[in-house]
Amino acid sequence: MKLYYLPAACSLSPHIVLNELGIDVELVPVDNRKHTFGAGEDFEEINPLGYVPALELDDGAILTEGPAIVQYLADLKPELGLAPANGTMERYRLQQWLNFLSSEIHKGFIPLLYARLAGPYVETAKPKLEKRYVHIDAELATRPYIAGRAFTVADAYLFALTGWGQAPWLASYYRADIHFDALSNLQAWYERVQSRPSVQKALQAEGLVKA
Repeated sequence: MKLYYLPAACSLSPHIVLNELGIDVELVPVDNRKHTFGAGEDFEEINPLGYVPALELDDGAILTEGPAIVQYLADLKPELGLAPANGTMERYRLQQWLNFLSSEIHKGFIPLLYARLAGPYVETAKPKLEKRYVHIDAELATRPYIAGRAFTVADAYLFALTGWGQAPWLASYYRADIHFDALSNLQAWYERVQSRPSVQKALQAEGLVKA
């Protein structure tokens, strides 16, 4: 398989999941500005929308959209428990979290990451995103991981997104103007996830920490 990615982007999520599963993958960095990869190949032939992640399967099929990719990967090795079994309430709860992270957290970051273009909208978007993270912090007061007692693909997604903000305990990649300093449950969760070998391996491969 091939994972088309951009360092520190949301593609970090399936990268972590692939490491958790112990699946060999070819990492293909994408030039986000030119929408090219390799020797100048057109990335929009892989994903017409031009954004990562995209997963190319062994048979050449392309799967896009992070929440779909990580569930596909988790189902390759269900015994590892990165996603509950299909058809169970636990799986729907996981999908609930993945949808929340996609619509409320991931998209909530966009105006902060492009503040100059967003203009006055940032004044509305930032408090909303802060409120969503307060909710996450409260949820993490009751359990070690976002969807329950065990690490799942939702934690990989949240980890990738949280790295866009700022806190003294956080290795920020994009330094969006949102601060998590007072969110102690989020901090404990972040440090717990960051210490996982799969996460460290992904961070090193993407050049986000020293090997």
